[in-house]
Amino acid sequence: MMGKRILVTGGAGFIGSHLCDRLVRGGNDVLCVDNFLTGSQANVVHLLDSRHFEVMRHDVTTPLDVEVDQIYNLACPASPLHYQADPVRTTKTSVLGAINLLDLARQLGVPILQASTSEVYGDPEVHPQPESYLGHVNAIGLRACYDEGKRCAEALFFDYHRQHQVQIKVIRIFNTYGPNMHPEDGRAVSNFIVQALRGEDITVYGDGHQTRSFCYIDDLVKAMVTMMNTDGSVTGPINIGNPDEIHIAQLAKLVIEMTRSRSKLVHKALPVDDPRQRRPDIALAREVLGWEPSVHLRAGLARTIRYFDELLQVDGTVKARVLAGIGTGL
Repeated sequence: MMGKRILVTGGAGFIGSHLCDRLVRGGNDVLCVDNFLTGSQANVVHLLDSRHFEVMRHDVTTPLDVEVDQIYNLACPASPLHYQADPVRTTKTSVLGAINLLDLARQLGVPILQASTSEVYGDPEVHPQPESYLGHVNAIGLRACYDEGKRCAEALFFDYHRQHQVQIKVIRIFNTYGPNMHPEDGRAVSNFIVQALRGEDITVYGDGHQTRSFCYIDDLVKAMVTMMNTDGSVTGPINIGNPDEIHIAQLAKLVIEMTRSRSKLVHKALPVDDPRQRRPDIALAREVLGWEPSVHLRAGLARTIRYFDELLQVDGTVKARVLAGIGTGL
């Protein structure tokens, strides 16, 4: 992997920034492309002094002309709060972005990885979800801009592979968490931690019995890099996520415990088309990539809590808090 020039679109976002960091540390030259709609320069500021790192403000709905050896396509708002704010733009980012980057990969003759999503399975009727499951998606619902946009992007990737022999890699990312998450992105982990640190009531949608499986960011990035550097016969799609399942209400209570917060749970109506269950079948990732997650939920939450605690202190939003002992004995 070392010594390559690598393009990461959405590189200033939560996942993209961690990927850029790993690739730079691996001895590669990284071009981070982002329109900064939801990404933040703060996520990559520590890389700006490196001669191996460059940032370009660009929207992938417009063609991009650069010389690189690999392309990671992560460009797209990923939280419901963000992608539903401008659903037409979200769909354009997934579809036009895929076309433009696939054209670039075809022109350069380089491999391209698509960061797809577990949302392609919708509200699943098969549990856990294997890659062979075709999904249960509402094509005209509020989440369709993201769900169907990603499904269309996958279709484009495989059509470019079949029709133009583009070397593609497609992974389906399940719920991921860790430092660099946006504090106001509306996701369960970030919501619960921020509310707990602020001493606010924790918002749980529905009865809290819906389940998710949370993968720590370091585990995901390792899988992405491994997938990119497999031989050309490995196209995916491959599920990447943590198969350990937890109820949302249980997660909220765990965050309260770990932050030593006095927050209480407050239940609100479940959003439309919100999946009841989400858990990856990662048998294919184990077989093809030799990969499985290694970071336990408590350990990952401890690191994420520290990140948000420091972030909120800098912002002056909450009083300084000492989280002594978090992360020990995990």
